[in-house]
Amino acid sequence: MQDEGRARSLSIVVPVYRSEETLPELHRRVTAVLDDFAQEYEVILVDDGSDDGSWQAIRNLVEQDPRVRGIRLCRNAGQHNALLCGIRAARYPVTVTLDDDLQNPPEEIPALFAALDEGHDVVYGAPLREQHGFLRDLASRLTKIALQDVMGSENARHVSAFRAFRTRLRDAFADYSNPFVSIDVLLTYGTDRFGHVQVRHDPRSAGRSSYTLRKLVVHAMNMMTGFTNIPLQLASLAGFFCSLLGVLVLAYVLFTYLTQGSVVPGFAFLASMVAIFSGVQLFALGIVGEYLGRIHVSTLARPPYLVRDHAGDPGVEREPTAGDPAVDRARTDRERVSSRPGGS
Repeated sequence: MQDEGRARSLSIVVPVYRSEETLPELHRRVTAVLDDFAQEYEVILVDDGSDDGSWQAIRNLVEQDPRVRGIRLCRNAGQHNALLCGIRAARYPVTVTLDDDLQNPPEEIPALFAALDEGHDVVYGAPLREQHGFLRDLASRLTKIALQDVMGSENARHVSAFRAFRTRLRDAFADYSNPFVSIDVLLTYGTDRFGHVQVRHDPRSAGRSSYTLRKLVVHAMNMMTGFTNIPLQLASLAGFFCSLLGVLVLAYVLFTYLTQGSVVPGFAFLASMVAIFSGVQLFALGIVGEYLGRIHVSTLARPPYLVRDHAGDPGVEREPTAGDPAVDRARTDRERVSSRPGGS
């Protein structure tokens, strides 16, 4: 079991987008819970390119509470990209992530810690009943199908934005620089000890979700094509079944010719077969194109996020931890310089 003192030193990471109305209440509820529960904590608010007064609201909270730190991104990078930025800035042994819309109740944070103490490295707060619409729930199910293939665990069905994990897991993706980010997939780079607890899921207290139908579909596609081979496997299966269908049609044509002395008549029959096979070919080409497009974007070396400003004590973006590849490279460079003639 983890040492209790360390277990109750934590970093709260919140991606913020158009949430100036909810941030004061979020801060009030988080501090009300952690003042009694945690020995040390910080709240990292990452403004993901908001076009309202969210950054000013973050600055106001920083002035009121020295435990709050603000990071402002240059542009909207996406929820998971903003989370990656905040996770890399975390200073304490346990990191907790939650949304800015108060649908993840801060009062449930102790329940996540209790599950961590049972030996898990990552614990999700699985909602008892989600307060989303039909389309978002559908996209969420597609995403979890992809995650289940990556995680190889039934816990993929319980993945949510409300999660607690041991901060050292970020060492497994310290060098990750792809613009396509999924925190849940990155966590699988460091552990397979996932757990979940049932928590309350509240309705959105203010504003409206920034997830449009297009964004939901894009996110689901990013998960499906960015981290798994499921689409390629589907294309292979579609090709196999169409080939089987072609063999059956050929057998039917030959049987008709041998028994009736004529071929199968009808333009509609031929047009249907051509449409089926052409559709499957285009479907497979489209999937292959998606993968090639992702390879191309990866070669452009576009960063997952770019920081514009800090509020509060930025310190270092994150404290060095044992086994950190970046720290190891820096140490090697220093040793190399000191070993040169005249080096200091």
